Amino acid sequence: MCAEIDYSAQSECIRRLHQIFGNGGNAHLDLACGTGPHVRHFIDNGYQSQGLDINQPMLNIAKLHCPEAEFSRQDMANFTVEQPQDLITCFLYSIHYNDGIAKLKQCIANVHSALADGGVFCFNAVEKQMIINDSFAKFQLEHEDSQFTFSSGWDYCGEGDKQSLIVNIEKTNQDQSLSWQDEHPMVAVSFEHLQQLLAPYFNVTMFEHDYEKILPWNGKSGNAIFSCVKI
Repeated sequence: MCAEIDYSAQSECIRRLHQIFGNGGNAHLDLACGTGPHVRHFIDNGYQSQGLDINQPMLNIAKLHCPEAEFSRQDMANFTVEQPQDLITCFLYSIHYNDGIAKLKQCIANVHSALADGGVFCFNAVEKQMIINDSFAKFQLEHEDSQFTFSSGWDYCGEGDKQSLIVNIEKTNQDQSLSWQDEHPMVAVSFEHLQQLLAPYFNVTMFEHDYEKILPWNGKSGNAIFSCVKI
C-alpha cells in the first residue's frame, strides 16, 4: 500500500523545515511511525531518532529496519518520553488518527510537553470542508505474480468532527481475484480550528503540501504541512 510513498522526500522536507525553525538539537520522535521508514531517514541524517505506534507488529518491523532506534507501543494522544525532544513528526496524515477533537487536543498538549524549548512539531493535515468524498488516490503494482490495485480516500458527511479513511485493495492473479475494504475512523477538523487548537502552545506556519518545495500555504488548498514551534 505504501509502495508509491517517497519517504526520503518527505523526511528531507521536514528536516529542512527543522533547520529553519528548530533549536539546533537532533533528538527526534516520530508519532505513528509504522514500520519506521521516516525514522530510518532521520537516523541516516544524524538524528537521535525514535518512534511510537499503537501497532506492535509494525514496531517489530521498524526495529529490524532501525536497530539503533528505540520504539515504544504508545497512543499518540497519551504518550511519555524520557528526554525532551527537539523535533516531533507525524507523517501521512496520521494526526487524524486522533479520533475526535478531545483526543486531538490531548495529543497537541502531549507534544508540547514532550518538546524541548524551541522544539518543532511538524505534521500534515486535511481541511475537512474541502474533502471530496468520491475522490480516491489509486495506483497499481505487480508483486509475486499478482496484480494489486490500491485506492484510498476521505469520507466526510459535511458536519461534525468525524470522518473516515476508506481503503480498498484488490489482488488478481491467474487463479483468483480477491478484494478487501476497510474504513478507519478519523478526526475531521478545519484548518482554522486546528490553528486555534495549536495557538496556546505553538507559533504556527503553514506550507503547501509539496515535499519538493517549501512554499507558504496559499490559503486555498485542502492539504497543508504545519510547522509548529514551541512557545
